[in-house]
Amino acid sequence: MKILMLTPYLPYPDSSGGQIRTQNLLKHLSKKHQITLVSLIKDPQENKNVKHLLKYCQKVMTFQRSATPWTLKNILKTGFSFNPFLIVRNFAPGVREAVTRELETGHYDLVHAETFYVMPSIPKTDLPIILVDQTIEYLVYQHYVHETAPKFLRPLLQIDVEKMKYSERYFWRRATQVVAVSEADKKEMLRLEPDISVKIVPNGVNLDLFRKKTNWDTPQKAVLQISNFKWLQNVEAAHLLIEKVFPLVRQKIKNAQLWIIGQHVPPDILAINDPSIVVKSVPEDDSESLVAAWHDATVFASTIKGPGGTRLKNLAAMASQLPIVSTQVGVEGLKVLDKQHVLIGNTPRQMADLLVKVIKSPSLARTLALATRKHVEDHFDWRIIATSLDNLYTKLGKNEKK
Repeated sequence: MKILMLTPYLPYPDSSGGQIRTQNLLKHLSKKHQITLVSLIKDPQENKNVKHLLKYCQKVMTFQRSATPWTLKNILKTGFSFNPFLIVRNFAPGVREAVTRELETGHYDLVHAETFYVMPSIPKTDLPIILVDQTIEYLVYQHYVHETAPKFLRPLLQIDVEKMKYSERYFWRRATQVVAVSEADKKEMLRLEPDISVKIVPNGVNLDLFRKKTNWDTPQKAVLQISNFKWLQNVEAAHLLIEKVFPLVRQKIKNAQLWIIGQHVPPDILAINDPSIVVKSVPEDDSESLVAAWHDATVFASTIKGPGGTRLKNLAAMASQLPIVSTQVGVEGLKVLDKQHVLIGNTPRQMADLLVKVIKSPSLARTLALATRKHVEDHFDWRIIATSLDNLYTKLGKNEKK
């Protein structure tokens, strides 16, 4: 089949969850389909990465949006339109016109939109449209507004949340097939729009990338958190771990360390001056440092409180045979069982006690780690995930031909 795919990012390098997801799906889907990719970029330098994607795509077209979302133009445009900020900040000149030309001349079978906020670039068409929402964005921003945003800004920000909720629902209805990445997201979509069709195609993990941990009695007792800190939930989770959870761990394990590693680490976290807390900001294309950290740490802490999607960093820990202590929200969509695959705690004290328990019991760490590795092999290998999406392509393509 001939597929026209739209993404709000160039899916290389694999530094964010969306990039990882799209890049791995392209690798496998390209074996059976001809794919034209339309992606947004923030910097013309990103075009040097197009060559990596031409291994999987027939053609790649990029369009530049504003380098930073917080421009006066974007803010004013949001204030004087019905569109939420997320759609406004992901506008790039020429995209809709290029997509229109492709649909008129390219003889495509199907359009694949990755995230609802690329949908405004798709003109009216008789082709089936698959809309994949990797997270329900209004829930993410609503959580931020209620839990983190300054109180004096909350009424203004809540207006944008409502616009985002309206837009998500509108574009779900416009799509032929909506795809969620977790059961929780599917339930929320159907609660809001009972008449739409929603299938689950979860996130996955590249099992060949990670080094399997074989020693759980590590000399350095290290609690690890890896994140891309462009996302609000990850910043919130890091502060919770640093300020409320890890101090309780240190009370019981004096030589414990906390490793905070990732892309775009905020200045306030980088400025932490505590010998027991190691903070490392890595470039977006440095996957080796992350792979090494997942392998060398003692336990992975997922203190996520905000809703949405599935957590690729947890899948990476599972693939690395690194035991996980998480909130319930942090492992949503991963089909794991408490005490069998991971240990779940929802308060700082519970999280800290479970982290200490894993650190002090290498045999427990080993049992959890081996169980989660088998779990991802059985359910979250990208080859399996791509097959699910391929089946949807085939089904929609056949229906269109009827």
